[in-house]
Amino acid sequence: MSDLHWLTASAAAHAIATRKLSPVELTQALLDRIERLDPKLNAFIRVDGEAALRAAKAAEAEAVSGRLRGPLHGVPVGIKDIIDVAGLATTCHSKVLEDNIATADAVCVEKLRGAGAIVLGKLSTHEFAIGGPSFDLPWPPARNPWNTDHHPGGSSSGSGSGVAAGLFPMALGTDTGGSVRNPASCCGIVGLKPTYGLVSRRGVFPLSFTLDHIGPMTRTVTDNALMLQAIAGHDPLDPGSAAATQGHYVAGLERDLRGLRVGFVRHFHETDTPADPEVTAVLEHVAHTLQTEGATVRTVRLPTLGEFGAVNRVILQSEAWSIHAPWLGERPQDYGQLARRRLMAGAFMSAGDYVLASRRRLEMIAEVEAALREVDVLLCASSMDPACRIDNPADVERTYPRQARTPFNVTGHPALAMMAGLSSAGLPVSVQFVGRYFDEATVFAVAHAWEQAAGTDQKHPVLD
Repeated sequence: MSDLHWLTASAAAHAIATRKLSPVELTQALLDRIERLDPKLNAFIRVDGEAALRAAKAAEAEAVSGRLRGPLHGVPVGIKDIIDVAGLATTCHSKVLEDNIATADAVCVEKLRGAGAIVLGKLSTHEFAIGGPSFDLPWPPARNPWNTDHHPGGSSSGSGSGVAAGLFPMALGTDTGGSVRNPASCCGIVGLKPTYGLVSRRGVFPLSFTLDHIGPMTRTVTDNALMLQAIAGHDPLDPGSAAATQGHYVAGLERDLRGLRVGFVRHFHETDTPADPEVTAVLEHVAHTLQTEGATVRTVRLPTLGEFGAVNRVILQSEAWSIHAPWLGERPQDYGQLARRRLMAGAFMSAGDYVLASRRRLEMIAEVEAALREVDVLLCASSMDPACRIDNPADVERTYPRQARTPFNVTGHPALAMMAGLSSAGLPVSVQFVGRYFDEATVFAVAHAWEQAAGTDQKHPVLD
């Protein structure tokens, strides 16, 4: 097989299962590509090549004897470095934790291994999933493979960059205010923030207990559904875990969209935070395409992005401060400037602020739930702009809040961001689909229909 680096996870798993591809051959090809390209992408904090090859050899022996661990048997994966991998440091991209060796896998990593996946190593993130892109940390920030002068999005920056660049077909990310969907949007891949509680957070360093999610990042919708099937499920030892039935997400991807009701949240990008004209045009094109596939599209209204953002900010900063206050008091110099500044804001939140934000959050959940009783899925912007330059702090600061992702951290609904097209400068622009609680299957079906119509799964950055 040529171009092994562009093989999807599902295609690679099928080729391995049918003995047409060796897990060792695939893993070695990706390690060679990482060695060649990662010096300019900085997707990795640590490549665990020797362990990956040992796992690949074991997977090959199992495949030869007809014993497959699961649907991802022999497929490599990258892990965001706030997620524990046994024996490796969970640094959170920070000097504060550079020697923090994990003693066990996070539940989501354990489940991926149980499905047969091979861990390649730990991936760059914004410091503690909040401070970045930063140049004053022990490791450099990840870069966008479509143009390495540009930001890859964050905080799951190495996950987005590496998947888009063909360093691995799938990665784990985390999402508290959009941190799976931002790099998915900037790097032109598929990133899902599942329903709150669907994926266990045990073994993942927290940012905000109320808002944190773990999500799959892939190049195709099929791979995303396959990965979610592997990591979803109730964990009685995670207090935020939902006792929900695990879905069979891949089976419903070919669903006919005729009669499906789509609610287009136009005010997010038209009036709340006016988007770049290229983003606006692409969103209208997505809506028109879904109509040609048989869906009906109507405009719906939710609370404003300003309101959602304020609630998210108060809850996130208050809860993050409760986690980081001891270290910020004892060793503030070990934080990067961006993370320190963003985390310190939580010190000035009052109990009253937190209670009012929590009360308003419940009202917002009710408003989104009311909208989703009238439609089956929501369509809206993800990022309002293509990725900006990574070396322009003012532009990063300006564009970072220009997004429509935080509403669905506030409410906990499943939300998927993916490529909607390319800008005139050759950078990805994005769209977001949002569903009812635990109805990831419908979100995937809509996303898959758009992907098939637009061919977004065939678009890759040119790196060689």
